[in-house]
Amino acid sequence: MPARRLWVLAGVVLASLITACGPGSPAPVQEPAASPTTAGETGAPTTASPASAPAPAVTVPGPPGEPAWVLGATPLPKGPDGKPLVLPTPPALRDRRLPTIDRLPPPAADAPYSSKAAPIDEALAARMGTTWQPGCPVPLAGLRYLTMSFWGFDGKPHTGELVVNASVADDVQKVFGRLFEARFPLEEVRLVEPADIAAEPTGDGNTTAGFVCRPIVGSTSIPSAHSSGLAVDLNPFQNPYKKGASVLPELAGAYLDRSQDKPGMIKKGDVVTRAFAEVGWSWGGTWKSSKDYMHFSSNGR
Repeated sequence: MPARRLWVLAGVVLASLITACGPGSPAPVQEPAASPTTAGETGAPTTASPASAPAPAVTVPGPPGEPAWVLGATPLPKGPDGKPLVLPTPPALRDRRLPTIDRLPPPAADAPYSSKAAPIDEALAARMGTTWQPGCPVPLAGLRYLTMSFWGFDGKPHTGELVVNASVADDVQKVFGRLFEARFPLEEVRLVEPADIAAEPTGDGNTTAGFVCRPIVGSTSIPSAHSSGLAVDLNPFQNPYKKGASVLPELAGAYLDRSQDKPGMIKKGDVVTRAFAEVGWSWGGTWKSSKDYMHFSSNGR
């Protein structure tokens, strides 16, 4: 598929997944234990890369008297310009604290933080499919596959996976170590795959993710920091993108009120912004013309 066509598709569909950028209170910052983080290239990941498979349907009960919501089941209507419409947040998602569906074997409940980095092998490249192709700003050899521990909203540890630029693999592992020690909750941490790009936008995604070769929002040609593996989006639904009338994910408008103090939200000076700042990354929540509360990057884009 031509790069331009891929980027156009990604720019539309990923508005519900790892969206914009170029779906209680966080615990106090705690210093990681002396040796939980295994940074750098330490061989194969602790768990094998899973085969692509559709996630099971998740039905979220609504508050009393309100309907339930089935994640990913209702494509967004489109406006005259063909773009998905921004709609009110379903009542069932206004205080989103969903359990994590394990795609990789979780760590033991009492295990310390662990992470590993490995080059992109043939099997993983096949999984990534057209999310990377020749002409993207970084070659496959310049990317690394990370597996790391994280805490879910269910209060349990899980194993996540990200692809990032090799030059920032250590930094990303360190950041996730800080988040793990602080038990900052993430709903899911996984790769963007071709099936995600092909799906109709539903506006209710909440995937923490890194690399995908796509343009910045509003462009079909300017590559985002994600295209180089230099950016990570965390809990997009709790930390949406906002510019003018645009909101991404499109159903996450209830979380634009940043005076709220709900689990998974990122706030100035919290463990998330401090952990990224410590490795020299910047936060889209401080941007002027738009706010990208989910987005952190090493190059400021």
